[in-house]
Amino acid sequence: MRRSTFSPEPDCAIAQSLGVIGDGWELLVVRDLARGLERFDQLAESLHISRKVLTERLNGLLESGIVSRSAYQERPTRYAYQLTERGRALLPVLVALQDWGDRWLLGDGSLSGTNSKDEPPAHRLHELVGQRVPYVALPSIAGTAVDVVDTDARATVLFGYPATGRPTPLPDGWDEIAGASGCTLENRLFAGRYDEFAARGIAVRGVSTQRTDEQQAFARAEEIPHLLLSDLDLELVAALRLPTFRAGGYERLKRVILVIGADRVVQAVRYPVVDIADAVEWAFTTA
Repeated sequence: MRRSTFSPEPDCAIAQSLGVIGDGWELLVVRDLARGLERFDQLAESLHISRKVLTERLNGLLESGIVSRSAYQERPTRYAYQLTERGRALLPVLVALQDWGDRWLLGDGSLSGTNSKDEPPAHRLHELVGQRVPYVALPSIAGTAVDVVDTDARATVLFGYPATGRPTPLPDGWDEIAGASGCTLENRLFAGRYDEFAARGIAVRGVSTQRTDEQQAFARAEEIPHLLLSDLDLELVAALRLPTFRAGGYERLKRVILVIGADRVVQAVRYPVVDIADAVEWAFTTA
């Protein structure tokens, strides 16, 4: 594995890490691989980077064990690139950088569980319309990993929410964070219309960054019929660049609703979610 020559501090993990992923392009390559862009031309087009620079960065990431590759074509040989376990371990770093940038560079520095429709996170989310959701399987309350998109359904309504306060109490000051409250209500409203969604061939799935055991306890207590998925490792957040905020020591999803077709293409996005009841009705009529 490549060892950093970036710093004369061989025992400083920060300096050594920056020597591997510190010039910006490497992290952007990791970002786009997490989004499901696996081929060289896809990466070059997304990053607006020269083929020479992209080749150098991919070779460095391969040497560092962050990326692996497999041939998908011969004569000429072409490769698909994937994140390794070492590479996927960088996803929380990417999400933390995104959260910091959304708050301190693109925002006014205030802690918030939502955004206005004119802010960059909202623009980023609405740009998902027409894009394909990569395959992401997350731990579910059913005890198995489940694809975030139900390709057997006519459409999937995937709603992200910050956290429920049952069984684990919410952090101090939670109610003062704009957009944070209302997760139990949202789940109850989706649960109350579960049969209506199902009758139309629409799957409903909720996702938060809470642990699976917390979600299971909540689902039992509230008799939630729809699947809840745990994105504790921030895999879906990184794949779709979903906005987050940090509270109680964890990254929390900002409330968002996606309508996704059976072909995995995002059909509609509701963000910000201001009126939860109206947003659930929107999901039903839009899907």
